[in-house]
Amino acid sequence: MHIAILGNGIAGITAARFIRKLSDHDITVISAETDHFFSRTALMYIYMGHLRYEDTKPYEDWFWEKNRINLLRAYIERIDFDNKKLYGSQGEEVAYDKLLLATGSAPNKFGWPGQGLQGVGGLYSYQDLQNMERFSDGLQRAVIVGGGLIGIEMAEMFHSRHIPVTFLVREESYWDMVLPPEESAMVNRYIREAGIDLRLSTELKEIVDDGHGRACAVITGSGERIECGYVGLTAGVHPNIGFLKNTALETDKGILANDFLETNIPDVYTAGDCMQLRNPRPGRRAIEAVWYTGRMAGETAAYNICLSCGISTGNIPQDGKKIPYDPGIWFNSAKFIDIEYQVYGDVQADPPENHASIYWEHPDGRKSIRLVYDKEKGHILGFNLMGVRYRHEVCEKWIREKTHIEEVLQNLGIANFDPEFYDEYDEEVVRMYNEQTGRSLRLKKRRGLAGALRFLKL
Repeated sequence: MHIAILGNGIAGITAARFIRKLSDHDITVISAETDHFFSRTALMYIYMGHLRYEDTKPYEDWFWEKNRINLLRAYIERIDFDNKKLYGSQGEEVAYDKLLLATGSAPNKFGWPGQGLQGVGGLYSYQDLQNMERFSDGLQRAVIVGGGLIGIEMAEMFHSRHIPVTFLVREESYWDMVLPPEESAMVNRYIREAGIDLRLSTELKEIVDDGHGRACAVITGSGERIECGYVGLTAGVHPNIGFLKNTALETDKGILANDFLETNIPDVYTAGDCMQLRNPRPGRRAIEAVWYTGRMAGETAAYNICLSCGISTGNIPQDGKKIPYDPGIWFNSAKFIDIEYQVYGDVQADPPENHASIYWEHPDGRKSIRLVYDKEKGHILGFNLMGVRYRHEVCEKWIREKTHIEEVLQNLGIANFDPEFYDEYDEEVVRMYNEQTGRSLRLKKRRGLAGALRFLKL
């Protein structure tokens, strides 16, 4: 049995590893980006000089041959689903019995004049990093378009080399479709304090050609011209499925998949950024371009592919039932230059009527804690943390078990990630709740790591 995996990102590689753990099938991973899997989230640290490219590869180059996972560097242009064959741009032809489509994302472009010029690029692929490097020597100014996580990463990258950056964000506040107003305002302040020229409520109209096919300036929606030698387009991503349109494969924005990550074509599965769930779990999106969901989807696809082959090991349920994809409770983490960000559960920028929250912000304006809970029933819904770390497992357990907000508040000490070395702000958060509600809650004894382990029954 030959299983072909198109894409060597986190979803595709996780699937390959688990298929090998579960079976002796032939596996081929195909990618046109790089020879080996690397950590995409570490691209910025290569540019900033913290890591070398080889340091971003989670596995040594010998790992693949040792584990009998074949790697093919090829750009697949066409898939013949009827005859189960993949066709590459250089004449490659790969036959498969089972196929996993894990083609990832591609940067959004909105038809801006000049978006195809030299000195214009995103920050998604290794080639994007090489493009940035190519134009960085002697660069006088970069302009970044798009106010999401990739945009602030690119701004930090240029800033680390003392290259002036202008950051165009069309929204009224940074990432305000995700962050609540107070947290968004905090990031606005910090971006500016760091010396980055943040322009809110500003859209890109045109990228100017210097007459030799290279970007030399941008024109904003208000008509302002900003001179620059590089334009970073970071206005989000979309599923990388252009070559699959107008085929027998059912697609919408992404590749449509059922709960078991099966597509409408027999023996064809999908996982990662390119997949669009037909029936996403309540509170989850149909498309989630997040590292950890790609990993979880890759593992789920691997189990179901192996089950479909009629092989059941001690690691696969003996009842032969397919395993549905379950991403669990939402979480994410990021870094806004030096401010670490964590979110667990349901924290919305524009919350519904039944959501209440306690928000505490440190006087330095660079740390905050937000606890969201159900206004009527009182149980915890989510945590939003800026510059403060809480234990993932503890927060998830509270959310999953619908723990009452007051019990959470009284036991915040067990959520603190490292109470021995980090300041704790539990008392301030409880005081804020008491002021809002007229209650007189008090913290229970702080129990640190040992208490957290007992709480989690580990």
